[in-house]
Amino acid sequence: MNATAVIVLAAGKGTRMKSERAKVLHPVAWRPMLAHVLDALAAVKASRQLVVIGHAADSVRAACLDTNAFPGGGLELVEQREQKGTGHAVQMTKDALAGFRGTVLVVPGDVPLVRGETLAAFLQFHATATAPLSVLTTRPPDATGYGRIVRQPNAEGGGWGSGGEAPGNNETGTRIARIVEHRDATDTEKLINEINTGIIAADAEFLFKALAEIRPDNSQKELYLTDVIAIAAKAGTPGAVYACEPASEFEGINDRAQLSRAEKTLFARVAQAHMIAGITILDPATTRIDPRARIGVDTVLHPGVEIRGACVIGAANVIETGTIVDESVIGAGVHVKPYCVITRARAADGCVIGPFAHLRPEADLAEGVHVGNYVEVKKSTIGKGSKANHLAYLGDATIGSGVNVGAGTITCNYDGFAKHRTVIEDGVFIGSDTQLVAPVTVGRDAVVAAGSTITKDVPPGSLALSRTKQTEIADYATKRKARVEAKKASDAGEKRKKGSQ
Repeated sequence: MNATAVIVLAAGKGTRMKSERAKVLHPVAWRPMLAHVLDALAAVKASRQLVVIGHAADSVRAACLDTNAFPGGGLELVEQREQKGTGHAVQMTKDALAGFRGTVLVVPGDVPLVRGETLAAFLQFHATATAPLSVLTTRPPDATGYGRIVRQPNAEGGGWGSGGEAPGNNETGTRIARIVEHRDATDTEKLINEINTGIIAADAEFLFKALAEIRPDNSQKELYLTDVIAIAAKAGTPGAVYACEPASEFEGINDRAQLSRAEKTLFARVAQAHMIAGITILDPATTRIDPRARIGVDTVLHPGVEIRGACVIGAANVIETGTIVDESVIGAGVHVKPYCVITRARAADGCVIGPFAHLRPEADLAEGVHVGNYVEVKKSTIGKGSKANHLAYLGDATIGSGVNVGAGTITCNYDGFAKHRTVIEDGVFIGSDTQLVAPVTVGRDAVVAAGSTITKDVPPGSLALSRTKQTEIADYATKRKARVEAKKASDAGEKRKKGSQ
């Protein structure tokens, strides 16, 4: 196959989005829709990747440089300062591609559902089509608003002319006369339900020669990329058609309703793939999984679970309702109870987390750790088999193996100016309602009594406590109760006396 250069059209404003944000930066499954298009294009293995930017160019440029959102890198950005149509956008790449010999694949930046295997198959088709260009088409339930495909009549393998008659059985490979935009189509042409997806493949030399001939002879007074189709047909070398379904794969995003629909479709597609691969998803309609996430077999996801980012989740886990796992690594046999938030954290095999636990960035749980109700862990390591089952904050801490952290324990890691570290060595028992004022170390097998505030290092094997001496006052509660009851009786008597006057 010839060398391939990709041009992604990402310059449009997207007026119907009613947003200051560039359309291609609106998120689908927590990433810009443009990122999903570039993910799909990875299957093409192009030698050049150009992105045409225009509206909100600075923000799109900054996003393209974000290696988290666009991990592939290697993007060449070309600015279209004035948005004069799709043909004009591709014209802007002529200088960048000067001397390139091969196939140019043009893809809109607002089709986040397009699959990599579809684009690769389309390019393979074009390589054998003996045509200067090929057009990827589809048939949606409603073609309103889309450019219509007008095939050459009597083309080999069937096809349709401008009269809107039904297509033949063999659509792919037939030739195309032109594409007519919906706003420029006649009533008869609007009956055609085969549409332009905006994806074309063309010989580079032909493409830029044809682009030099297009004119803004349309209602929008723009330079349409689709006009190169008619130029090819007029020259006696009409383009080839590659028909593909389902149409939802090529739905462009023009407003918030379409954005929501695309995201729902993407999540349904991802859930279906995971279920086929051996994952149990109890309610796919409410479960949202990032396409980049990897999940092991026999894991069970309860309703309302969100797996965000490139998570790696092992086998035979149970993740219960309402939990959010974001850019994290979870081992095998982990039980995450309802309504936990796990962000850029790690949990090794056999951990039990939650309910209502919060693992913040750089929380690292070793095998068999229990982190329970309303426990927050931040930038801390917790050793094998240790437990913090209730109401604790563990921040900037190194906690060894076999440690028990009692309810209400806090590592006081911030002094108002800097963060400091707490070290709790193996086998330590921390009693409830303990404050560990960092920097401080509690030695191996030590015990910290409940209700203590620890400000100095605790030697290994020792008991540390910092309580005031308990004092009892005999009969205090009995005498206080008698005083209160006497006061109530006196007040009632005064009220009756005033009422009789």
